[in-house]
Amino acid sequence: MLTLTQAQTILSGALAYADKAGLKPLAIAVLDARGAQKAFAAQDGTSLKRGEIALGKAHGAVALGIGTRALHKMALERPYFVEAATHAVGGSLVPVPGGVLIRDAGGALLGAIGISGDTSDNDEAAATAGIAAVGLAADTGA
Repeated sequence: MLTLTQAQTILSGALAYADKAGLKPLAIAVLDARGAQKAFAAQDGTSLKRGEIALGKAHGAVALGIGTRALHKMALERPYFVEAATHAVGGSLVPVPGGVLIRDAGGALLGAIGISGDTSDNDEAAATAGIAAVGLAADTGA
């Protein structure tokens, strides 16, 4: 189970990475394995809907059990499937990098983090840094 303390550490680690890397303002959502929101932050200066995009990245990863890098590849190769899956999960699925599954050392799913605000690759890098800050494994879907 992903604890609130772990979720807050993941969020803080992602923000620290973003600050050090000079990323644009980010919105960050951390969900548990059920898809329930555990932590959220939107840095000053994020655009209006960045939070929803971050949630869509995290929710899509949890809903389909794969990181959004793999969902992005699926969207390119099987767009009808991703469109149908997006509809099936209520529209909260953003198939671009930045949604990363959080796993324990044994590979069990604990949750996901979704980040939006910079390039998708930079969003993903901040997500993996946040997960590493708490000593858990990041699964980007690569």
